[in-house]
Amino acid sequence: MLVGLKRFAGRRSILAVLNALMALPTVLVGLIVYALISRSGPLGGLGILFTPPAVVIGQAILAFPIVASIVATGIGRLDPRLPEHLVTLGAGPWNILWMSVREARDVVLSAGLAAFGRVIGEVGVAMMLGGNIRWYTRTITTAIALETSKGDFELGLALGIILMALALAVNAVLHRAVAHE
Repeated sequence: MLVGLKRFAGRRSILAVLNALMALPTVLVGLIVYALISRSGPLGGLGILFTPPAVVIGQAILAFPIVASIVATGIGRLDPRLPEHLVTLGAGPWNILWMSVREARDVVLSAGLAAFGRVIGEVGVAMMLGGNIRWYTRTITTAIALETSKGDFELGLALGIILMALALAVNAVLHRAVAHE
């Protein structure tokens, strides 16, 4: 978010990198995180491969560039006088950041929903880092892939409908919450 609030040398380059990382292949993220947290990797001692935290780490890496890029761009388009006005009212750096995010709440919501959309339909990271272990790391998307590969297209389709209903419900609730502020 500071990339959106401040003007500095290299800002455009950072935004360009964040924009490029929004298309980060899920399999590449899975491979890199797998290499880091596997037993022979530098973080292998943590023992988190094929656990929910491993999936969360992979998903967070996928979501971060989306949120950072969209929020930075949105905050960068706020009235540049906003921080100055807030300073004259006695606001400190954290208050300026908080009020900027509140002013750009529609952009922040869009960023969060875009990231949610990216991770809710994601299979590669969940499969590689979670292992698709029943009752432990299996996600709806990995279950769809599993059931379809077994030839149970009806169950795969039913799970897909449930996933879409979940995504629509989350979107509706968040849009409603932001509209009431």
